[in-house]
Amino acid sequence: MLNVENLSAGYGTKQVLSDVSLKVQKGEIVVLVGPNGAGKSTLLNAISGMVKVKGGQVSFGARDITRARPDQVIRGGLAHCPEGRQIFQRLTVEENLIAAHLGRGPKSATALREQVYGLFPILLERRHSSANRLSGGQQQMLAIGRALMAEPDLLMLDEPSLGLAPKVITQIFQIILDLAEAGMSILLVEQNVRLALEVADYAYVLEGGRMRLDGPADQIAQDPQLAHLYLGAAVAA
Repeated sequence: MLNVENLSAGYGTKQVLSDVSLKVQKGEIVVLVGPNGAGKSTLLNAISGMVKVKGGQVSFGARDITRARPDQVIRGGLAHCPEGRQIFQRLTVEENLIAAHLGRGPKSATALREQVYGLFPILLERRHSSANRLSGGQQQMLAIGRALMAEPDLLMLDEPSLGLAPKVITQIFQIILDLAEAGMSILLVEQNVRLALEVADYAYVLEGGRMRLDGPADQIAQDPQLAHLYLGAAVAA
């Protein structure tokens, strides 16, 4: 579904990514790991049109989206849930979901909201609460729910477990598995490397703006290069 070939991108005159290639197949969970500053978020931003691509190509399905605007990328079926949640803090849960509906596919806004509430029942309970009154875990659920309101074929998640309690992380990752089982493709950037590799089908390791390692997730989890070269004791422990 998603094919990134020899991508170079950055901010202004600063190049962050160099000749990065990556693929995501239908219904597959692909995880992207690497140390802080490796360029993981920049890669997702470049794919979704939020960062200017300086070289290479990004294809989604049969479409070249290398230089597409973010709204064009989303309407084409690729949703991005960025790091930091970025929800509308003063709007209610339901207003956040309504605002995110783009009418891309056959489902109505009401049907999509019901789907989100089915995945995250706590959001149904809190639907009339302002987003700034939600816990961190509930805000992350809302952020994912907002992305799902675009009815995506591929969902990109940037650090969904950041700052959350272990119980909530387990809930979030179960939802990721459920979405993939239902046929949605997932591209996941995640700091909890061990858990990410457990749920993923395929893994890429990014370091210094370049892909250093890739392969089936279970093989990458056992590769000594992962711990030694990129993530140190966080993986080795």
